[in-house]
Amino acid sequence: MVTALGYGTTGLSVGQRVFGIADWHRDGTLAQYVAIEARNLAPLPGDVDFTVVASLPISGLTAWQGLFQHGRPQAGQTVLAHGAAGAVGTMVTQLAREAGAYVIGTGRAADREKALDFGAHEFVDLENDTLKDVGSVDLVFDVIGGDVQEQSAALIKAGGTLGSVVGPAEARPADGLAIDFVVEADRAQLGEIVQRVRDGRLRTNIGHVASLDDAIGALNPTTRRRGKTIIRVLP
Repeated sequence: MVTALGYGTTGLSVGQRVFGIADWHRDGTLAQYVAIEARNLAPLPGDVDFTVVASLPISGLTAWQGLFQHGRPQAGQTVLAHGAAGAVGTMVTQLAREAGAYVIGTGRAADREKALDFGAHEFVDLENDTLKDVGSVDLVFDVIGGDVQEQSAALIKAGGTLGSVVGPAEARPADGLAIDFVVEADRAQLGEIVQRVRDGRLRTNIGHVASLDDAIGALNPTTRRRGKTIIRVLP
């Protein structure tokens, strides 16, 4: 749903184009109509395509909050972005680079070209390269966990941060922070993200667009998907 049918005291009006994320504890967003608290929505500019904006809330907010609320990279620092060719990873790469950070992306060998295309300064093939060879980093954005997280924690400089979206961090930096977080709705941040899309400063990474009839298969793929999966509810 991208049109507001009701409004309160939050500045949204009836018929206004909106976008955002539903509460994590509610089902039913793959529907023509869904009830969402107005505070979880932001106005959608008329010049942004529906499919593009559908890829922004979760991926964009996850990247934004991991970087700017928890990691706080400074210009000249180094960010290690795991899954750099994925929906979240490509957002992390672009936003970190805009902040002036040096970005090292990781993934499989087939991900190299996309990761570099989205702005990673260099790329590490986790299947064939040695992760410790990247040297010390200020921030790790982890979407993988396990052994990769353990190796990454050992690379973090004093005062650096390991940010994880795969649950409580099992590995911790020797002299830094380990933070796990779940993305939250934030209207102001959504506004910042969509404005960057409008300005051409931020590109989306859409991997597959499916119809509602094909949603189950699309959300449970048997092969690896690159980029964000979008379900188109209406024809």
